[in-house]
Amino acid sequence: MAFPSYVITPSQLHAALGSTLPEGTRIIPLCASWFLPNDPQKRTGPQVFQEARIPSALFFDIDIVKGDSPYPHMLPTPEDFTKAMRSLGIHPSDTIVVYDTKELGIFSAPRVGWTFKIFGHDKVHILNNFKTWVEQGYATVSGNPDSGEKLAESDYPVPSFDAARVVDFEEMRTIASHQCQAAQVLDARPRGRWLGKDPEPRPGLPNGHMPGSFSIPFVEMLDQSSKTLLSPEELKKYFEDKGVDGDKPIIASCGTGVTAAVVDLALQQAYGKGDSNARRLYDGSWT
Repeated sequence: MAFPSYVITPSQLHAALGSTLPEGTRIIPLCASWFLPNDPQKRTGPQVFQEARIPSALFFDIDIVKGDSPYPHMLPTPEDFTKAMRSLGIHPSDTIVVYDTKELGIFSAPRVGWTFKIFGHDKVHILNNFKTWVEQGYATVSGNPDSGEKLAESDYPVPSFDAARVVDFEEMRTIASHQCQAAQVLDARPRGRWLGKDPEPRPGLPNGHMPGSFSIPFVEMLDQSSKTLLSPEELKKYFEDKGVDGDKPIIASCGTGVTAAVVDLALQQAYGKGDSNARRLYDGSWT
């Protein structure tokens, strides 16, 4: 099953899930729900997954599928990614549709979609979004997944790692020390955190921003009512109004590398896939 674009609508996913697929072809909804550690309601991804999810959906926990770094949400190693895929029962031939919690609309799913692409699993898409899926009346299920919903362990091979799309700490420190002249650094955190007026959600972290970076709060790239990603035309105008040049090197950043992937997704929608060497994500970000 081939979807027409990386970002798909609930109606497209619903139609695909209800269609007859060729033998050996599967479409797997993948819930990537996650909340900040200072969430006022103390919600968690596993909690909302159990409250309501797309039928047959699996859950991808970004707090667990990560590297051995002391920092949160760092990319897993190829071996750790493989271990997660095998445990979930995912095969390289599967088409994955990643989605977020209905409360946030678009938040952590782009990070998971980006992770799949980093490890060469290109048959991945982002649902725009689960909130709309629910509001349009498509089916949901709740509770702990039963044995019939779980997939048999797979033999997912150890993938390669596309290092060209990732910026590490040493390179980022060098770029920031020169006022970010080598690349446009787009910071997805709320503007109050970027300005240093609001505290970081993780205790002990300094506030403020990298010298020369742009404040590009990820929520401004979403429709304020539906929380869906804005149209490509709206996103392009948004970036232009912010002074971003889509033809020059860009590095997306945020708090821990999660909403930076929303910026990366928005750039892709606004300007096309682009050169991976010219549009990258800083893994680890402000933390």
